[in-house]
Amino acid sequence: MNFLMAISKRIDAFSEWMGRWVAWLVLLAVLISAGNAVMRKAFNMSSNGFLEIQWYLFAAVFLLASGYTLLRQEHVRIDVISGRFSKRTQIWIDIIGLCVFLLPFALIIIRLSMPLVLNAYATQEVSSNAGGLLRWPVFALLPLGMLVLSIQAVSELIKRIAFLKGMIPDPSKKAGSKTAEEELAEFLQQKEVAAREAALLGAQK
Repeated sequence: MNFLMAISKRIDAFSEWMGRWVAWLVLLAVLISAGNAVMRKAFNMSSNGFLEIQWYLFAAVFLLASGYTLLRQEHVRIDVISGRFSKRTQIWIDIIGLCVFLLPFALIIIRLSMPLVLNAYATQEVSSNAGGLLRWPVFALLPLGMLVLSIQAVSELIKRIAFLKGMIPDPSKKAGSKTAEEELAEFLQQKEVAAREAALLGAQK
């Protein structure tokens, strides 16, 4: 298990590095967008390539940061429901979700998308828009993003098994502030308690 935990730490470090690197693509997209707007308004010059590179960068941020997002526990969760269970039960739900849903889904997407990427690369497919870009780089982001997500999912699976063995603290706990789902769950619980107290007071009267 210690060997697996060492692998998990390396995966986490990679996802952390990837997330920090991909964040710069947001700034690049903003600069390209601003530059394109200035060129269009000031000099009446533009290109579909400038528009498409912004879409490519958005796809890169969304897909390549998927592992980092999973590492930070920022993906959509069902805490409103699972929050009513014990922590061990919640961890088992996570394990089932990783093994039955996330990993198979990601691997299926990789398998289905790779022929599209290879064909686009072999034919040097170009966007149908005038001045458009090559298609294979943006197509390749899909299997690459799913691969990054799958690798981080393996790390999350290792950490949850280690938690069940009592080796590490809760790996599903988001660092810092509470998640939106946790806040919603607490709000609903408070409303439920308030409703019970109001009903009790009404019965006493």
